[in-house]
Amino acid sequence: MADTVLVLNAGSSSLKFSLYREDKEGVFTLNFRGLLEGIGSNPYLKSVDISGKVLIEKKWDDPGFASADARDALLGETIEWISHQVGNDRIIAVGHRVVHGGLKYSSPVIVNNDILHHLDSLTPFVPLHQPASLPPIRVMMEKLPNVPQIACFDTAFHATMPDKAKRFALPREYDDLGVRRYGFHGLSYEYIVHHLQQTKSPLATGKVVVAHLGNGASLSAIKDGKCVETTMSFTPLDGLVMGTRTGHIDASIVLYMLQEQKLTPKEIETVLWKKSGLLGVSGVSNDMRDIQREVETKGKNAISAQQALNLFAYRLITEIGRMCAALEGVDGLIFTAGIGEHDAQLRSEVCSSLSWLGIEIDEQANKAHQELISTSNSKVIVQVIPTNEEAMMLKHILKLAKN
Repeated sequence: MADTVLVLNAGSSSLKFSLYREDKEGVFTLNFRGLLEGIGSNPYLKSVDISGKVLIEKKWDDPGFASADARDALLGETIEWISHQVGNDRIIAVGHRVVHGGLKYSSPVIVNNDILHHLDSLTPFVPLHQPASLPPIRVMMEKLPNVPQIACFDTAFHATMPDKAKRFALPREYDDLGVRRYGFHGLSYEYIVHHLQQTKSPLATGKVVVAHLGNGASLSAIKDGKCVETTMSFTPLDGLVMGTRTGHIDASIVLYMLQEQKLTPKEIETVLWKKSGLLGVSGVSNDMRDIQREVETKGKNAISAQQALNLFAYRLITEIGRMCAALEGVDGLIFTAGIGEHDAQLRSEVCSSLSWLGIEIDEQANKAHQELISTSNSKVIVQVIPTNEEAMMLKHILKLAKN
């Protein structure tokens, strides 16, 4: 019998899970991982062990499981399967990625009913994300009432931003209500800082811009391992162009949609969050690879696809400049997450446009996706570091669980 830790990462239509098992040396290593996706449409569950062997692969064909109302039932069935896999081992803690911690929570906490109620009250801040984070906590509290449920917040890393970086220029009562800049992707940024510290990189105590580029995308300006500025703000909608999200726009556009187009708030929400970004501009896809393929093959949407790529890169480059201004200089630029880790073409374009900073990259190293892609002559260290939010969560979970 061994101790185990379960890590859950819930999205609006998915649940990622990983189980870590303690070995004889007291080190927790990955035992198996999986994904429940298609919640609310076509639910599908798959899990593999560390060798890649498929442990379960299941589809729910019953139409009753195709609705959003079936979320708790699907979660319950998935948790039952995980519990069966755990067998005689003991789950000592369950960790949950929670998007928003609000003003109150700037570090992981063991969740009780009062905390869960407070987190639920933050739903108006992130209506598409927070409701997905909380059901797994409720299910696990019911199924494992004596096991600590630990919430790890995506907003926590950015709590070190100075007041001037957190405020909006709105009447003061809005700030008192919690309407301020929070920042997200914090677990990813925290992992990058942890990696720099573990590898004794000079960037661990330097001025670094980290680009978390995936379907959701943001930047963080980090000095001495602490966040001083970021691109996402009140919600994960702000900042860079994303897969289906607008990124930064003039707030009056929302008034235009409301007053001139007579769209409802729900319709506007759908446009801003689900129909914009790379998808909206390209008319092709929210996936960078599909858009690049459309350009390369000169498809019917090649022109709009190229415009989407140009806009994504332009906004990324200009926002990196803003991060450098907040840092008053820059020692390192780090790319991470799906696009950041795998798109050598984008990295090359961005670094070329930032050559005025003294950035010079080794194109061969870049194409090979090596960790260090800057040359020895570059005034700025440029790296590609795969993120690992789960590893960061595991670190927090063990610290709280063992205490």
